[in-house]
Amino acid sequence: MSAASPGHVIDCLQYCNVSETILRELRAGGVDAIHTTISYHEDFRETVENIVGWNTLFAEHPDLIFHGKVGGDVRRARTEGRTAVFFGLQNCSPIEDDIGLVEVCHTLGVRFMQLSYNNQSLLASGCYEREDTGITRMGREVIVEMNRLGMVIDMSHSGTRSTLEAIELSQRPIAVTHANPHRWHPVVRNKPDEVLKALAQGGGLLGFSIYPHHLKNGGACTLREFCEMVARTADLIGVAHLGIGSDLCQDQPDEVVQWMRRGRWTKEPVDAINPVVFPKQPSWFRGNVDFPGIAEGLAAVGFSPSDVAGIMGENWLRFFEQSFAPAAATSGGARQTP
Repeated sequence: MSAASPGHVIDCLQYCNVSETILRELRAGGVDAIHTTISYHEDFRETVENIVGWNTLFAEHPDLIFHGKVGGDVRRARTEGRTAVFFGLQNCSPIEDDIGLVEVCHTLGVRFMQLSYNNQSLLASGCYEREDTGITRMGREVIVEMNRLGMVIDMSHSGTRSTLEAIELSQRPIAVTHANPHRWHPVVRNKPDEVLKALAQGGGLLGFSIYPHHLKNGGACTLREFCEMVARTADLIGVAHLGIGSDLCQDQPDEVVQWMRRGRWTKEPVDAINPVVFPKQPSWFRGNVDFPGIAEGLAAVGFSPSDVAGIMGENWLRFFEQSFAPAAATSGGARQTP
C-alpha cells in the first residue's frame, strides 16, 4: 500500500468476472473492501442464484475474502489480511413488485440497491428516460423500508429529478457509488453540480468512476486529469464526501455489456456493425493492483495524507458504519452528516 494512503482502501463498485487471480490482486492492491454487483436485471430467484455463487467463492477462498455485512467488517478485513465483499443491486428488479423482498434481500446480505438502472423502474426514473417523473409511490415506501433496515439508496444510474427527490425523502444519507461530475465530462450518466451539492448537503458520498465511458478522453484519460477532477470536486462539495467507485469490470466478456444495457426489456437487434464492447481501461488502472497508484496521484495534485486516506476508503468506512446499522441503532433513524 502506498505511503500516501495509510487508511483503509475501499472500492464502492465492482463487477469483475471473479477468479482466484482477481481475488489475489485485491490483496496485492491492499483493498480492504469492495461493493460488488450481484444483480442488474435479474429477478429475485436469479439473484439468489448469484448469491449462491458468491457463497461458493467465500467457501473456496476463506483466506482471501468474506461476506461483509457491517461497517466493522472493513476493519476486520484489514486485521485479517482479507477483503470484505459487500453485496449490491444495480436495479430494483430483484424485489419485483413486493416490498417484503427488500427485507429478504437485506437478510441475504444485500447492503446497496439502486432505485433504477438507466430506464424507468417501479421506484424511480433512469437517467436515459426522456422524462424523469421522480420517485414513484412504491419508491417512497421502499425508501422508508431501506432506511429502516440499513440498506443504502444508490442513485448512480437514476435521473436528476429522481436523485434529488431521493436525497430529500431519505432520512439517511444516500450514495452515488460510481459516477463523475457532468461538468468535467458531459455524458448522461455523470452528475450535474446540482445533484453533487445536494448529495453532500444530505451527508452522502460520491464514488468516482474509472469506467472509460465516464472519463474525459475515455481510456486515454491520464491519472493527472482524473486526480485534478477529484480536486475540483473537493472544492465544490468537500473532500469528506468523496470516495472511489471504480466500476471495474475486469475479465468480463463483451456479451456482459449487452446484458447491462439491454437486459430483457427490448427486442431491438444487436448492432453487428458497431457492437457494444467493453472499452479499454486507462493504463494507470487495469485492476485492483493499481489502487496504490491512485493514492500517489491524489497526493501529487496536492491532497494531504489525511485527505488521500479519506478518498481511498476512510470516507466510505465512516459511511458504511453509519449506514449499515438498522434505524433503531441510530439517532431515531435521522439523517447523519459527517
